[in-house]
Amino acid sequence: MQGFRLYAPFTLLVLAVLALDLGVLHRKARAVTPGEAWTWTGVWVGLALVFNAWVYVSLGAERAIEFLTGYLIEYSLSVDNVFVFVLIFASFAVPAIHQHRVLFWGILGALAMRAAMIAAGAALLARFHWILYLFGGFLILTGVRMLFRRHQAAAPGRIPLLRALRRIVPVTGGYEGQRFFVRRAGKTWATPLFLVLLLVEAADLVFAVDSIPAIFAVTQDPFIVYTSNVFAVLGLRSLYFLLAGIIGRFRFLRAGLAMVLCFVGAKMLLTETFRIPPAISLGVVLAILGAAVLASWLAPGRSAGGSRPAEPARLPPPSRE
Repeated sequence: MQGFRLYAPFTLLVLAVLALDLGVLHRKARAVTPGEAWTWTGVWVGLALVFNAWVYVSLGAERAIEFLTGYLIEYSLSVDNVFVFVLIFASFAVPAIHQHRVLFWGILGALAMRAAMIAAGAALLARFHWILYLFGGFLILTGVRMLFRRHQAAAPGRIPLLRALRRIVPVTGGYEGQRFFVRRAGKTWATPLFLVLLLVEAADLVFAVDSIPAIFAVTQDPFIVYTSNVFAVLGLRSLYFLLAGIIGRFRFLRAGLAMVLCFVGAKMLLTETFRIPPAISLGVVLAILGAAVLASWLAPGRSAGGSRPAEPARLPPPSRE
C-alpha cells in the first residue's frame, strides 16, 4: 500500500504533464524553437529539483542525495542518446516540424520499457544479490567501449529491424504529414516517420541496458531508481532540441560519461568491501562531468561524434503488394 501511495500520484502527475504537452502545447505540428527548448529544459530540471526537495523532506537526506546522483547520471548519459537521435533524423531527413512528435511517442514508449526493466532489475537484485557484481563488470566494460566507440549512421536499408518491418507492412515512399500510418485501397501503410519512431525506441532500449544498471549502483530503492529515470527521460526531448546543433562542440563529454560508468561499475564491485557514501558519489560524478565540459570548452577540436553528418536517406519506392 505504501508503494502505491508513492507511485500512483507520481505517475498521474507525469501523465498529466505529458497530456498537456501533446494535447495543448503541441497539438499542431511545428518546429521547436531554441527559446522553447531552453524553457522546457528549465521546466524539467526545475521539476526534478522540486521533487528532490520533496524526497528530502519525506524520505530523508540520504534518499535525496541518491535521487540527485541517479538523476544526474541518467540525465548525463541521455546526452549519448542525443548523438544517435541526430544521426537518425539526419539519415531519414525528418522535417523539423515532425521531430517533436517522434520524440514524444518515442519517450512515452521508453518510459514503459524502463519501468518494466527497473521492476525486473529490482526483483533480480532482491533474490540474487550476486547480480550486483555482474552489473558492475558490465558497466566497466561499457565505459571502456564508450571511450573507443564512435557513432556512425547505418544506411536505413541495412538495418535488420527496418528490413523485417518492410516484409510485414508496406511503407509509403514519402512522409504523410505527421502520421505514422495511412490507409490506402483498404490496406494499412506505414510511413517513414514510423520507421524513425522504431529506431528511436530501439536506440533508447540499447541505452537503457547501460544506464539502468548504473543507477542500481547508486541506490537499490526501486522508487528512487524509477523516479530519477523518469525525470531524466522526460527531459530528453528538450535536451535534444537544445543540443542538436552544438553537440559536436562537447569534444570530451563522451570520455567523461565513460569515466562515470567505470566509476559506478567499480562502486558496485566494491559494495561488500568498501561502501562509498552517496555524497561522495555525487561529488565524483559532478567533478568528472564538470571536467569534461570544461575541457571541451577550453580545447575545442573535431566533432565529438567522430563522423561526418549523415546524408539524407533515399527511401525506396512504395511496396506494390
